[in-house]
Amino acid sequence: MPATAKEMQDARLPLGYRDICADLLIPLNKCRSETYYLPFKCQDERHIYEKCQYDDYLRRMKAAETKKREAADE
Repeated sequence: MPATAKEMQDARLPLGYRDICADLLIPLNKCRSETYYLPFKCQDERHIYEKCQYDDYLRRMKAAETKKREAADE
């Protein structure tokens, strides 16, 4: 379930990170702060967040390609 604007504000997420993956970034940042940013502690959360970012990238690129093809057909 996507994070609400209030949840993102309470978690102090920068505006650039308030996207569809923000609901995964909030627990990742919490884990990072609790473990003093040790790189091997929050791997599961990090991989889940990065997978979400990658899937979002693919979705946006597919939409851009479809829009480009529609513009070329006109």
